[in-house]
Amino acid sequence: MNVAPWLVVPAAGQGRRMGADRPKQYLEFEGRPVLAHTLERLHAAFPQARLCLCLDPDDAWFDPAWVPFADWRRVPGGVERADSVANALAAIESEAHGDDLVLVHDVARPCVSVADLGRLMRALVDEPVGGLLAAPVADTMKRDDGGGRVALTEPRAGLWHAFTPQGFRYGLLVRALREAASAGTAVTDEASAVEALGHSPRLVPGRRDNLKITHPEDLALAGMILAAQASAQNETAPTGVAER
Repeated sequence: MNVAPWLVVPAAGQGRRMGADRPKQYLEFEGRPVLAHTLERLHAAFPQARLCLCLDPDDAWFDPAWVPFADWRRVPGGVERADSVANALAAIESEAHGDDLVLVHDVARPCVSVADLGRLMRALVDEPVGGLLAAPVADTMKRDDGGGRVALTEPRAGLWHAFTPQGFRYGLLVRALREAASAGTAVTDEASAVEALGHSPRLVPGRRDNLKITHPEDLALAGMILAAQASAQNETAPTGVAER
């Protein structure tokens, strides 16, 4: 297995729920687009990683200057997230080994902490199946009746919020996505595809501020999270040490 992981960042979505004039990965906060913030975080944790950035073939917003990685390639995105990831895996078929670690991260999660990225990597070094950042559910969970009313309260014991990155061995992930597509199985993340093969990915506890930008108010929230994270770093840094 190569030491540096492969990074796959699906970024071909249109983000229609944002109601904006551009895909959400190009909306700006703190002076830069979401995509640039996300790639910076990944690069801070994995500067030697090899990046596959999945973009819409007709994307007119992308600027290569936002990519800090030396080793990266642009891959055509698909209709669904799983299609984009499958395209990325196909693009590196001649270079990747079956036991190489592939980390897939949502482009709309710019607040993932460098500490969490390192924790996930350490947890997966000797993990044969793979795993994902996640956090135990803290809120009471309600299931609706399809008409806007509560049907029942779901027990939250044992429930986790699934985050990204999600990391799996190249060969296993290729097989999982291929078999899910062949069977017509809907997969919402890489872990669900691997689960369909009968495997149990590892849950790696992560910070709850690993926000996924989905709605307009999330942009302001992401800015506050980054500011709070930077403040916390500055408070714990040795005197005279500059923070990123």
